[in-house]
Amino acid sequence: MSATSTTESKQRLKGIGLVFLGSIFFSTKAIIVKLMYRQGVDPLSALTLRMLFALPFFLLIAFWSFRQKDRPQLSRQDWWQVIGLGVLGYYLASLFDFLGLQYISAGLERLILFVYPTIVVLLVAFFEKKPISRAQLFALVLTYLGIVVAFLGEVKLGDGQHTFWGVVLVFLCGFCFAGFIYGSGKIIPRLGTIRFTALAMCFSCLAILTHYLIFHPVSLWGYDASIYQYALLMALIATVIPVFCFSESIRLIGSGDMAIVASVGPISTLVLAFLFLGDPISGWQILGLGCILLGVWRIKKQ
Repeated sequence: MSATSTTESKQRLKGIGLVFLGSIFFSTKAIIVKLMYRQGVDPLSALTLRMLFALPFFLLIAFWSFRQKDRPQLSRQDWWQVIGLGVLGYYLASLFDFLGLQYISAGLERLILFVYPTIVVLLVAFFEKKPISRAQLFALVLTYLGIVVAFLGEVKLGDGQHTFWGVVLVFLCGFCFAGFIYGSGKIIPRLGTIRFTALAMCFSCLAILTHYLIFHPVSLWGYDASIYQYALLMALIATVIPVFCFSESIRLIGSGDMAIVASVGPISTLVLAFLFLGDPISGWQILGLGCILLGVWRIKKQ
């Protein structure tokens, strides 16, 4: 084996390891949120605490990225794109996600969010006038069938109306995140993944803090100490670390392979929800998970 092949093999292994680690870390978010809800924290406060603790890390990384001499200067258009994508992908998406988690289990939330690759396919077809192939259509039907199957299982466990609205809210989260993925793919090659991600996350954090001050001007500092421990864990383990694990893995193995390896996310969420929250794992959820994973895998084979 040549030195080049050995290097490429090591890079690929590193990329797979990073996305695997990032997916598991990111899946802890729903678990931590549910634990905070059990102690009386409302969705907007939980989201604000998460971003408030994460913001200093993103500011430091953004500052470091601007000190790199080989990076291009950002134009006014670049700034607006970064702001817009940050607000879409980590402000609106996170807001819908945290609101939806009031009504559905952590496992179902992760199943729904994992359909974002299929939504990206639809966005590409719409904006770039690319027709959807039969194989892609089959994959789309399969993934959304998986949501319906998992949804039916969840309805049997709780309030059907609340479950419905939880599914709608988390689906909107997935749609916003898919828009972020689609849009960021056009600007990351020029700005770099680390720089773009750090800046986008900074603006999303500021948007969330502004939202809180306008619509929920209540002190964040009256909770039990355990709430802030949860918030710090969510900021580090479920936000900062996975965001940059994903960024680096995309650079090393590409977004397609990254999405395939990220299939571990829904599985790890179901297991963690069972271990830490006592959420049951139903046959409906397993069947729905299988449909969604197969559909996403089929999309990624295109």
